Amino acid sequence: MREDWGRLLALLVAQYRRLDLAEDGLADAVEAAARTWPVDGAPANPPAWLLTAARRRVLDRLRAEAVRARHQPLLEVEASLVDAVDRLDPADLVGDDALPDERLRLVLLCAHPSLAPKHAAALTLRMVMGVSTAEVARLFLVPAPTMAARLTRARKRLAGAGFAVPDGDALAARVLLVGEVAYLAFTAGYSPGTGPDVLRADAAGEALRLVRVVRGLLPSSCPEDVRREVDALLALLLLQHSRRDARVDAHGGLVLLPDQDRGRWDHAAITEALALLTPLATAPASRWLCEALVAAEHAIAPTSAATRWDRVVARYDELVGLGESPVVRLNRAVAVAEVHGPHAGLEALAAIDAGGLPGHRLPGVRAELLARAGRTPDALAAFDEAIAACENEAELAHLLRRRAETSR
Repeated sequence: MREDWGRLLALLVAQYRRLDLAEDGLADAVEAAARTWPVDGAPANPPAWLLTAARRRVLDRLRAEAVRARHQPLLEVEASLVDAVDRLDPADLVGDDALPDERLRLVLLCAHPSLAPKHAAALTLRMVMGVSTAEVARLFLVPAPTMAARLTRARKRLAGAGFAVPDGDALAARVLLVGEVAYLAFTAGYSPGTGPDVLRADAAGEALRLVRVVRGLLPSSCPEDVRREVDALLALLLLQHSRRDARVDAHGGLVLLPDQDRGRWDHAAITEALALLTPLATAPASRWLCEALVAAEHAIAPTSAATRWDRVVARYDELVGLGESPVVRLNRAVAVAEVHGPHAGLEALAAIDAGGLPGHRLPGVRAELLARAGRTPDALAAFDEAIAACENEAELAHLLRRRAETSR
């Protein structure tokens, strides 16, 4: 269902030009399939069955609300696309050969500039990737009714928006916005700020799948620099996601990078990512490329001690030059400490504006460096500050354990 959801939904949106009808009709069709296929057997062409069933349900809804439907705002859909979808025989709906652009249109619609990035990320997971509203709510750590209301507002905001693939600079800007949406969704899974989990691999996996979908759908008119950015983002997410199994111990506890069993890393994903990065070695520096190259340094090091931290610092220097970011400066300070010692790391931390980096990570890093520098009372005070600010249960347990070890 998730593999075909985005493509079928896009076809229905193109034909009927209403997000609510398309989504409800497809959901009804999936529910009917879940009831009947286990009894009657799956059809020879499941996507065609779903599209036909969804079309029937949409037509039933349109008949029932004929008067009110005329007052519903419609998406602006190209007439040629409407004609093509109207003529589409569901029996021909096999693979991705039928109307290959329609799913890209839906991706670009969900990442519309009128939506806040967080709302765009949630809407994309729901409408393009087929993730249920309840699952999206869990990924963003909000109650299901709250997420349902948020998605409804996002759909209404898109009423009347253009369901088309733009050209030139407009296409480049929208594809990069989709990348930001995927990056945000990945971060929500990879570094949850609250809750019991070290990471939520399902959320990160959906974001990774979204980048793959977008990369596979980019039209030939897409600028080459945008293609490089998408490749760099995919490589970055692959490298980060490759460590998912090693980041958690048998009891669900946090395992830091130096202590991870590198044999548990996904080496197939690492190989794929490095192949994507190889042609980009001489490309102009960009945020996702520099971050991917930092992750690659960890991936190619046989042990933590063998990591080329000098090259990591150089990449972070490039990132700082691309734009001010407290998170980048925090990560750079950690790398500086590995190269030049804890006192140099603490000096780099002093340049970070704590107001721009709320939460437990800044005092947590400061506590570790103070402990390494032998300044135990200051380290304990910094641990206390980090513990008071930490809302993630696994990271809180780690901080409490490290404070106890430092105190001893």
